[in-house]
Amino acid sequence: MIIDVQDTTTSQIAKRMNQLREAGGVVALGRVLTLVISTTPGHAEEAILAANLASREHPCRIIVLAAGDPAAPTRLDAQIRVGGDAGASDVVILYGAGSNAEESETLIGALLLPDAPIVVWWPRESPAVPAESALGSMAHRRITDTATAARPRQALMHLRQTYRAGDTDLSWTRLTGWRIQLAAILDGLEASEILSVTVDGAEDSPSTMLLAAWLTRCLNVPVTMAHSKAGQGMRSVRLRRREGDVVLSRPAGDVASLYQQGRPVQHISLPKRSDQDCLAEELRRLDPDEVFGDVVVNGLPLTDLKAVLPSER
Repeated sequence: MIIDVQDTTTSQIAKRMNQLREAGGVVALGRVLTLVISTTPGHAEEAILAANLASREHPCRIIVLAAGDPAAPTRLDAQIRVGGDAGASDVVILYGAGSNAEESETLIGALLLPDAPIVVWWPRESPAVPAESALGSMAHRRITDTATAARPRQALMHLRQTYRAGDTDLSWTRLTGWRIQLAAILDGLEASEILSVTVDGAEDSPSTMLLAAWLTRCLNVPVTMAHSKAGQGMRSVRLRRREGDVVLSRPAGDVASLYQQGRPVQHISLPKRSDQDCLAEELRRLDPDEVFGDVVVNGLPLTDLKAVLPSER
């Protein structure tokens, strides 16, 4: 069911949702959190799709702030989605213009689930300091995505400078499969065996920089960045040893190959992760991700982020 409400207020929207709940169309009980998505009308639907799919694992109320033109007359339109149009959630989309085009606690306050944790996700542009923004200051977790920034590297460096406990980024969550596989490989090796590491990924991929920083913190050896074509994401990690290199490579597709001296090649499932997969993972925990915080704050400054181009390898 989709209900459009024109020229309204959040208190009127809240009353309408209460009426729907009393009529049996919306069941707020069982919602485990409130997910607030701050985006623009042009990107709202893709974010809602990812949130709806993630909500099947984490039933929640989804509030979408689709900010319009701040120079237009002040106005608030809304759309309420329940039932099959909302996954395992109820969805409220707020289309704000004028003063309602800015993030505001008062704009969403009446729609928050009582006594439920709040997670804020900025799928595109995020505030200068997420933890100090109007929405971020009231949230238990704050999710950004530096991969969608116009200048991903600069966005990641800015995130390091503004990091607060509770911040996370989907560029980090996309690495979960890589980190699991590499941790398993490292468990079978002596740390002293590894002389250096090369991380190969797309030049526009902050995930590549984060994985290099993570390995720097884990191994305390030189880590070199090697850049491939933009848009390809992570491609390979090479662990250099005197006894022979260990290479985990995923040049294309969802299957990676593990090459080790004197052993047959292993093929490992390592699919690229969708936004809904990453979002579902982030919603599983409401405590700060201490590993991410350590990698961003302490790992990145220790990592040589100067990329080696293909011709220089």
